[in-house]
Amino acid sequence: MIERPDYIKKLLKFKDKRLIKVITGVRRCGKSTLLELFRHSLTQSGVGQAQIIAINFEELAFEELRDYKKLYVYILERLSPGVMNYVFLDEVQNVPEFQRTADSLYIKENVDLYLTGSNARMLSEEIATLLSGRYIEIRMLPLSFREYISVMGPDELARKYNRYVTESSFPYTLELEGDLQSIGEYLGGLYSTIILKDVMNRKKIADPLMLESIIRFMFFNIGNLTSCTNIANTMKSEGRPISVHTVESYLSALTDCFILYRAGRYDVKGRQFLKSGDKYYAADLGLRYYLLGGRNANAGSILENIVYLELLRRGGRVYVGKNGSSEIDFVVEHPGSRPGDVPFGDGVEYYQAALTARDDTVLERELAPLAAIKDHNPKYLLTMDEDPPASYDGINRLNALDWLLQDRRV
Repeated sequence: MIERPDYIKKLLKFKDKRLIKVITGVRRCGKSTLLELFRHSLTQSGVGQAQIIAINFEELAFEELRDYKKLYVYILERLSPGVMNYVFLDEVQNVPEFQRTADSLYIKENVDLYLTGSNARMLSEEIATLLSGRYIEIRMLPLSFREYISVMGPDELARKYNRYVTESSFPYTLELEGDLQSIGEYLGGLYSTIILKDVMNRKKIADPLMLESIIRFMFFNIGNLTSCTNIANTMKSEGRPISVHTVESYLSALTDCFILYRAGRYDVKGRQFLKSGDKYYAADLGLRYYLLGGRNANAGSILENIVYLELLRRGGRVYVGKNGSSEIDFVVEHPGSRPGDVPFGDGVEYYQAALTARDDTVLERELAPLAAIKDHNPKYLLTMDEDPPASYDGINRLNALDWLLQDRRV
């Protein structure tokens, strides 16, 4: 099993706290393995096996417990008196009204509850109302570049990066040891499962071909400003008419199942969030490669996608920045701060990502949006150039791979 130390630290931070721990993320990103690793750490610290109750609702053996009342009785009968009990309910969205069981377990002082789910709607629709203020969400992604290379054999860093963005960051693909055919078959099965179980069935989508057209469009346009109207017009021009409302529904379903992430726009100068022109990023570039192949692959957009996901991992809220007529790739809001705070918000950062900036004209173009920001928050230009770090009037230029390997927020 691949160690996921950052997530383990988060779980340990909230261990025994009066909060339900809800771990969300795309299927097969490692949620079940994370719980297994955490349970191992519990037993290593002296927690007895009788204090641990673990149920995975994708296993046939627990199908009967998809009734929330039976589930509650099953757990109640197995609680050890006088000690803390650790209850793990994996893929709990498969249990209708599971929030009733969660709420009843929450009020027990000797229960520490952990849930996982592969759909964001379980929070917005099913947990939030009943369990408001009683849970903490831990959003999990597939392997970071640092986690990925920690289990790879000796190879140059650039080659490892190329494998990372083409072979996938889903943990299981590493067990396939670079066998591209097997990786493709695995990603195909995973893609079909996500689309069938988490998108079509849940949203009652009746046109799978249109849904796949939308997915291909979004994967092709990662990092580009996108609107539902633009997507609908593109589909119409290709002889596939679709309403703007339906596009909105499809995109909502794709972000709910974490196959896509949406980055809203923030006007740095006007200090306001904008209602249009979002960008979307793929949860895994291997899935994109599986669907589109290498044709027209924009290495700059792929790097931007990787940087976006890493910023999410580091705990920030990530927006696309706008400053007058200039665009900043990412404005990052860390806890305790918000973009545009006056005086300067502690914890706001600005990022540009570019494949290369060795040409003076390109360097000037990439630095200009950051230089135009009139505050003193940290500003970074990340490139794939293998050059020493440099600074331009307070803007730090770093090698992107070195930055990805850092075990901390910059």
